[in-house]
Amino acid sequence: MGMLKEFKDFAMRGNLVDIAVAFVMGASFGKIVTSFVDGIVMPLIGMLTGGVDFNDKVWVLKEAVAEVKDATGAIVTEASAEVSVKYGAFITNLLDFIIVAFAVFLVIKAINRMKGPAEAAAPAGPTESEKLLAEIRDSLKKV
Repeated sequence: MGMLKEFKDFAMRGNLVDIAVAFVMGASFGKIVTSFVDGIVMPLIGMLTGGVDFNDKVWVLKEAVAEVKDATGAIVTEASAEVSVKYGAFITNLLDFIIVAFAVFLVIKAINRMKGPAEAAAPAGPTESEKLLAEIRDSLKKV
């Protein structure tokens, strides 16, 4: 029972619960931002760029090949899928990331502002070795 109680204490510690809530909220916020970018921002950018749909933007490295069969039904040429770099989807996801990062920045900035200025900690006194070195220095000055 000791291990179970220890786990319960660990799981119910404030920081862990806060992280779990933040994780769930962050995942939901990410979906909202993705919906916002895909449904509102990218169509507006598409209109500004002459109707370009960024999700369709690809750089084709190798065209797709359809399967070719002869009269007997034997495969002459194997089918192969298109090989392409989907840079339009990357641009969309990059925009998602920038919006999420900016929102997190604003939240952290607001939290830091609410905390107020950090109180400067009083400087710690000299350590024992520093005290001994100061005594030696003072003794040498007398000589």
